[in-house]
Amino acid sequence: MSHIRVMSVVTLLIILSTTPARAERAEVKAARAAVTAWLALVDAGKYDKSWQEAASFFRKAVPKATWRRQVGAVRGPLGAVVSRKPKSATFTTSLPGAPDGKYVVIQLETRFKNKRSAVETITPTLDRDGKWRVAGYFIK
Repeated sequence: MSHIRVMSVVTLLIILSTTPARAERAEVKAARAAVTAWLALVDAGKYDKSWQEAASFFRKAVPKATWRRQVGAVRGPLGAVVSRKPKSATFTTSLPGAPDGKYVVIQLETRFKNKRSAVETITPTLDRDGKWRVAGYFIK
């Protein structure tokens, strides 16, 4: 095999091996944007609207009134968000207790007015309508 042909094959293999990673990065970026918009609703106390904007899987699992009550009980005492810093974002196609699909598990280091150190874990999924929507939200 000629030197040029070998280099062409190597180049093609490199391109093919990085394409899924590039696509994954684009999905993580889109998921982060959806999380930012959704968290703005939660931060503003617009719990009903955050429920409406959540993933269909989330809305089926958690009735709106239950969501409003639970998120208000958890977020209310914490006070306003002082700062958020990205901690991690992991793309996956499978999560325990959830149907297979595209998910990004995002963790943020968050400081609230009444809690100096917390970790928010937000899991958006690519929903049936082709949009990234939040399917899970936890604070620790």
